[in-house]
Amino acid sequence: MQNVSVQMIEAVKRRQDVELYTIIMHSSWRFIGIKTFFFLVTLLWRIPLGIRQFRPDIVLFSSMVTAGVLPFFLRKLPIPCLSINHGQDVTLPVRIYQWYLPSVFKKLSGVISVSTATREASIKRGMNPEIGIALPNGFNAREIRKLPPKDEALKILEKSLNVSFGDSKILLTVGRQVKRKGHEWFIENVFENITADVFYLVVGDGPEFGNIITARERSAHKDRIITTGKLSSELLSACYAAADLFIMPNIPVEGDMEGFGIVLLEANSAGVPAIASDLEGIRDVIKPGVNGYRVTPLEPMEFARKIDDVLKSSLQELSESSSNYVLNTFNWDIVIERYIDFFKSTKTR
Repeated sequence: MQNVSVQMIEAVKRRQDVELYTIIMHSSWRFIGIKTFFFLVTLLWRIPLGIRQFRPDIVLFSSMVTAGVLPFFLRKLPIPCLSINHGQDVTLPVRIYQWYLPSVFKKLSGVISVSTATREASIKRGMNPEIGIALPNGFNAREIRKLPPKDEALKILEKSLNVSFGDSKILLTVGRQVKRKGHEWFIENVFENITADVFYLVVGDGPEFGNIITARERSAHKDRIITTGKLSSELLSACYAAADLFIMPNIPVEGDMEGFGIVLLEANSAGVPAIASDLEGIRDVIKPGVNGYRVTPLEPMEFARKIDDVLKSSLQELSESSSNYVLNTFNWDIVIERYIDFFKSTKTR
């Protein structure tokens, strides 16, 4: 959410027809909960002060977490308040948070959900459908990392990871390792059914890291499953440059959801098409046959067959169309136009 918000701010700043006043918390992840609490408290006076000094047309909250301060204002703010929501800031399975969420929605004049699934989740939790719209996250095309050539990227990874890929294809997963991402499920149920000559490169860390390691150790193909933990930006770029397919094997988890799937855009921009579960916000990102394919969740044979089919028949064509599609559809300079149109429509209600 933080990275997306920063990219959106930069896209707005590039506009000549918009003035922007920001209140941002710059912080490391150390004690993030405590720091966020005190930041939210300061908003109770910083927002009214900013309104008096800057005289904006709207107040935009970057998530439902920051919008959560709205019911605490003693007086109603004199201008429309809008929020962007991303998924887990709506579905967070904490009883008191879910009890409180409808009162936040009542204070908002407009809500941008980053996917259709997130909008539907918001409606279930008390959002008036008339104030909400589904608009995608953007991707900062101006900051696309300069990727090394594929052969050079392979050498970098082979040296760093102490492995030899040979002529094998590389399946890549990048992201925070939580239950809904399905990494453990993929290793245990899908990987052994793939007939193509592949390696599976799992990049990232998180609470499920230990379970993923355990699943790898139990696999008969553990030498072809590489878990890297968190990588430097240089090695991550090499992973994208070396990869042939991006894998997003999400599984349904109650109280959690994939709001959008920004890593899909990162992979596509590098010319890496995706095979992903047909779930939640993923549906708003993948256009079948253009930048990848969606498969039925928890169907291992279908997942494995689709990977084999793409690797054997349509990989080159799909790689080219993936890059073109994401740059022409999810470029922040394109997406922000739709955001601003919504801001304007909210202001005139």
